[in-house]
Amino acid sequence: MHTLNLVLVEPEIPQNTGNIARTCALTGARLHLVGPMGFKIDDRKLKRAGLDYWHLLDISYYDSLQDFFEKNKGPYYYFSTKAQHIHSDVQYPDGAYLVFGKETAGLPEELLKANSESCVRIPMRNHPDARSLNLSNSAAIAAYEVLRQWGYPDMLCEGQLHHLHW
Repeated sequence: MHTLNLVLVEPEIPQNTGNIARTCALTGARLHLVGPMGFKIDDRKLKRAGLDYWHLLDISYYDSLQDFFEKNKGPYYYFSTKAQHIHSDVQYPDGAYLVFGKETAGLPEELLKANSESCVRIPMRNHPDARSLNLSNSAAIAAYEVLRQWGYPDMLCEGQLHHLHW
């Protein structure tokens, strides 16, 4: 059994966190929420975005990045527009932690500088008005790249069409 961890550091927008929670519920990834957050966990926008998947979540809460690092061993992969390595060029081991920063500022620059070899980016257009992908989209892209590398463990990989009778 493989373990994938998605880590949101100081998320600010409840709808993004709800969407990521839904991604975690449907992929089996563990969700780690690092405070302070820009909303209360009972926020109705958060619940609406996650819909009825909350009972499927394995979720942990932390007061700060220090609290998170004290309780988890890694390995950590820091997603940032400032990173030099492309996310799909990395081989992610079992137990990987994919770490994402808050919507308005990303991860702290000191953290990125201290861990530059573990920083990865999702390629996007080079345009001055295109700053970054939406947080929930980035988390989904990252999670599915890892799951693809692992052969989609314990996931349903084919559907079934219902026959229509005219």
